[in-house]
Amino acid sequence: MPVIDSKPGALARSDWWRDAVIYQIYPRSFADSDGDGVGDLPGAIARLDHLRDLGVDAVWLSPFYPSPQYDAGYDVADYCAVDPLFGTLADADRLINEAHARGLRILVDLVPNHTSDEHVWFRAAIAAAEGTPERARYLFREGRGPGGDAPPNNWLSVFGGPAWTRITRPDGTPGQWYLHLFDPHQPDLDWTNPEVHEEFRRVLRFWLDRGVDGFRVDVSHGMRKAPGLPDWDASPNGLVQENAAGQRPPMWDQDEVHEIIREWHELLATYGEDRILCAEAWVAPPERLALYVRPDEMQQAFNFEYLKAPWNAAHLRSIITESSSAMAAVGAPPTWVLSNHDVVRHVSRLGLPDGVSGDGGIGVGDVQPDRELGLRRGRAATLQVLALPGVAYVYQGEEFGLPEHTELPDDVRQDPTYARSGGVERGRDGCRVPIAWEAHLPTYGFSSGGRSWLPQPTDWAPYAADAQRGVPDSTYEMYRSALALRREHALGGGTIEHLDGYTDDVVAFRNGAVTVVTTVGDTAAALPAGARVLLASGPLDGDKVPADTTVWFIS
Repeated sequence: MPVIDSKPGALARSDWWRDAVIYQIYPRSFADSDGDGVGDLPGAIARLDHLRDLGVDAVWLSPFYPSPQYDAGYDVADYCAVDPLFGTLADADRLINEAHARGLRILVDLVPNHTSDEHVWFRAAIAAAEGTPERARYLFREGRGPGGDAPPNNWLSVFGGPAWTRITRPDGTPGQWYLHLFDPHQPDLDWTNPEVHEEFRRVLRFWLDRGVDGFRVDVSHGMRKAPGLPDWDASPNGLVQENAAGQRPPMWDQDEVHEIIREWHELLATYGEDRILCAEAWVAPPERLALYVRPDEMQQAFNFEYLKAPWNAAHLRSIITESSSAMAAVGAPPTWVLSNHDVVRHVSRLGLPDGVSGDGGIGVGDVQPDRELGLRRGRAATLQVLALPGVAYVYQGEEFGLPEHTELPDDVRQDPTYARSGGVERGRDGCRVPIAWEAHLPTYGFSSGGRSWLPQPTDWAPYAADAQRGVPDSTYEMYRSALALRREHALGGGTIEHLDGYTDDVVAFRNGAVTVVTTVGDTAAALPAGARVLLASGPLDGDKVPADTTVWFIS
C-alpha cells in the first residue's frame, strides 16, 4: 500500500467537530470512475488527495444507498447497503479507510423522515390491510368527505402538490391515504412507533461499526408531527418559524423530535466522544435552532439563516451575533454554510439583482446572475465564513468558484420539484451538475467515459481544478490559503469582537490576532497603518479594501 501523507494528529481530537471544515461530496456529481456518466464511490476515493491537499478536516457524503432515485437517493430503499450505481459495500469500506489514512473523517447521510416506496417496509404496508402493524410504520389515514375521497388534511408537499397519496386495495377499490411531505415515492415514517426507533438504531450501529465518524441528519426537524395532524394553511417551504398567532407548523420542529435525537446521542456516545450528528433543520430563530445542539443532542446544526441572508452588512452582523450567542448559550459551535445540493450556489445567488432571491432555482428565461459580481461577492463571503469561530461546510466545486448552471434545458431536469410544481420552480439540478476537474477533457474530466448525467455548460474550463492549481489569486488557491491560515491562527476555536470605526456597510471583527473586514457596500474601507495583510478575496487598492471584498490582516 502506498505511503499516504496524512495530516499529523488529525484524527486524534475527540472534539474535532467544534472547529472543523467539512467538505460535502454529492456522489453522483463528484467523480465517475466507470464511465457511465454518474459519479461513484471509487471516483470519490480517487479524488481524496484533492481534499487532503485542500486542507479540509472531514467529508460528508450525500446518499449512496440503494434507491429508485426519484429524489436523487433521498428516497432510500435499503439503509445498510450501497446502490450498484455508486459501487459496493466494499467500496464504502475502502472509502472510509482511505479517508482516515489521509486524516479525513467521514460523515454519511441519514434519511429518517421517510423511506422509498420501494423499501421492504412500505411494500409490506401496501400489501397489508388497514390497522395492521405493517401500516403502523407509516402515516396512513382515512380520507375525509364522502367515500374518504378528500385527503386527511390540507398539507402540501415541499415539492409541490398535496402531501397525501391514496392507495388502491388489491380488489381495485380506493384505500387509505399516506403522508409524504416530499415526493409520493417518499412516504413519511411514523416516529411514534417503537419499531421505527429500533430500526434506525440498527442503521446507526451498522455504519458506526464500519467506522463512520458521524451522520448529517436529513430533515431533522420533520420526524414528529403534531397529534391529530391538524390543517395548516401556510407554505411548507423555507425557514420554519411561528406564525402571527404564535403557532408552529404541525409538520415541522415539534418538541418531540428532541426525544429521538437524545436517543441517538446516547447510542453514539457508546462509540466515543468523537462521533457526531449534524442537523439539517430549517428552523428559526437561532434560539430555536440551538435546541438541536444542546449537550445531550446533536453536535452541529446548519445555520440556514446565514445561508439565506441578503448581501447586507447589518443583516449579516445581526445573524452572526445572534447565532453565535444562541449557540454559546448551549455550549455548541455555530455551523456556517453558504452552498449545498439544495440551494443555488452562492457565487450565483450573490450575483442576482436586489430583490431576486433565486429560490426555486434559475433557468432559461429567468433573471440571470452577474457572474463577475457573484464571484467577487462569493469569494468575500467565503473568507468571512472561514474566519468565523465554529464549523464551516464547503460544497463540492465551490473551491473552484463554480457557478450554478443557470441555463440548464428544462427537458433534462430530474429534480421532482420541477415536475410537481408544474415547472413553476426550476428545482435543484443547477447546483448538482457534475463538477470540473480537467479543463481540456470531455466532461472536464468528471467521467472516464466522457459522459455526464446532467449536461455541463460549455464555458466551465476556467473553473476546472487543473486550471487553478498553483495559479496565484485563483479561487482554489484562495480556499487553500484560507484553510491553512484558519488552522494556523485557530480561528475556528476563537471568539469574535465586532469592531467600530467603520461605515454601516462594512462587517468588521477581530478573531484572536486576526482582523477581518468585509466591504458589503460600495464604499471602500481603509486598512490601518502598519496592517500586515494575510489574505484578501480580491485585489486591494493600496491601503483600501474595495467594494465586495474581504481581507484578513494583523495590525
